[in-house]
Amino acid sequence: MGANTSQVSDLSENQSLRTLIGTESISDNDPFWNQLISFTFISPTSSCNSKLLEEAVIPLAKILIENNPRTGNFGALVRIFLGRTKELKISTECQDQLFIWQAHNTLFMIRCLLKVFIREMTEEELHLQFSYQERVPGSCDTGSEVLLEELMCNLVYLVVEVPLLDITYSILFEAVTTMLVLLSYQLFHKEILRDGLIYQYLMKGRCLSLTSQLVKTLLYNFIRQEKCPPPATHIFEQQSDRGGLLYGLASGVASGLWSVFALGGAGSKPGLEQEQNPLPLSNQSLLLLLVLANLTDGPNNCPNPYKQAVTCFKNTQDMSSIPTEQHYMFQINFNSLYTALCEQQRSDQATLILYTLLHQNTNMRTYMLSRTDMESLVMPILKILYHVEDRNSHHVYMALIILLILTEEDTFNRSIHEVVLKNITWYSERSLTEISLGSLLILVVIRTIQFNMTRTRDKYLHTNCLAVLANMSAQFRCLHQYAAQRIISLFALLSKKHNKILEQATQSLRGLRRADYSAAFTIPFSPPPPLLGDWLQ
Repeated sequence: MGANTSQVSDLSENQSLRTLIGTESISDNDPFWNQLISFTFISPTSSCNSKLLEEAVIPLAKILIENNPRTGNFGALVRIFLGRTKELKISTECQDQLFIWQAHNTLFMIRCLLKVFIREMTEEELHLQFSYQERVPGSCDTGSEVLLEELMCNLVYLVVEVPLLDITYSILFEAVTTMLVLLSYQLFHKEILRDGLIYQYLMKGRCLSLTSQLVKTLLYNFIRQEKCPPPATHIFEQQSDRGGLLYGLASGVASGLWSVFALGGAGSKPGLEQEQNPLPLSNQSLLLLLVLANLTDGPNNCPNPYKQAVTCFKNTQDMSSIPTEQHYMFQINFNSLYTALCEQQRSDQATLILYTLLHQNTNMRTYMLSRTDMESLVMPILKILYHVEDRNSHHVYMALIILLILTEEDTFNRSIHEVVLKNITWYSERSLTEISLGSLLILVVIRTIQFNMTRTRDKYLHTNCLAVLANMSAQFRCLHQYAAQRIISLFALLSKKHNKILEQATQSLRGLRRADYSAAFTIPFSPPPPLLGDWLQ
């Protein structure tokens, strides 16, 4: 970061960054800021390089933490960003790429610093970092809460109001990820945070009026599944051989700024980030939506407005009036949302939002169960269970609970036996050229049961799998011969285990009874009475 910086090793020596974190205060109107935010830093495109960047930022952020109480430069950086967000929507309409680029760079720097701040200090200390200003005799500090709330509200406004275009993709991603970073304080506390200012801003502050718009925008970001645009579509052309401030931007922002510090990216295999996370804004929007929807209710049973918005939105084709008491209700295209949910069941967060909507949004649940192409939804869930050894336990549980919810409906249990599938290539145990969706579901669930019996031995997984089969059993129709064979084999296996356990219990009981019987009829030894002659002596 900083002008003319191109790699991580240059950060510690970059003069602009040294000035920012140094002991000298910088005025909000100083030309230095334009130089600072016109950097051409080549962002990492792998989790390994992202970690290197974080390690390079940590010592710089710690120096800023020490000097910021005297200089107030961090607050000035935040104010530079806030000043630019007020004109960001107009800049988008005018295709002012330079303005958007500099606003993005400013927010990128704020996010990198905030991630270190949140890890190094309490929320109260973070608030102070926003309040510090240059020490001028006779002046007083402005409240940190005002600036911090202003930042949070501007981030929400940016996500809601700025349209998603190629030139705005990166800054929208930064806004969503910065909100996730600010909400990450809960990761460092065992107790639920209800009194923090960030929590209060979202639940009661000015952000509250944008609740339904924010949830709707995040859902549409997920629905649109926009990929990170290629460099040529949203980056300036090289101006000269040496370039100047704009030189290298094509290999900077577009090379993958979104991958830096991307939440949920840890643990990925090297070299597979692009393949595993080709939709960064979509994935981050979904993560933020889940975090907001799962925030705890406020004191005095004040409900979470974001959860209310997620659980009560309606279909755009629903012409019924919206109840006045439901302040956070909105309408969204259910067909587009259903399609996105079916296509993106590769990550934990996509499966979790599907579970959340099925479990809590009755409008969406009714719509899903009324679809005639139920195989589009069920097949990705079955693949998750089929590849159980490659998934984490949470992902498998969510997929199984989704099946459990679906099989509670008799209409679903009947309809899946009417859907005929052909050439199921991912099922390797046997060639399935033609099979009903119901029979395939039975095969996958039974396979999961057998895997659990031999590997994980999780009693809850076992119980839920059997519950799915029990829910379906009354509506079994025209089963595939292989599915029927597997049911009989499972019954034989469970019967054998049951008889073995019963036999062991019986033997143990018999052993206890023998011990009790022997104890009851054993005559304790006592010495014989003395002879009469012994008494006479």
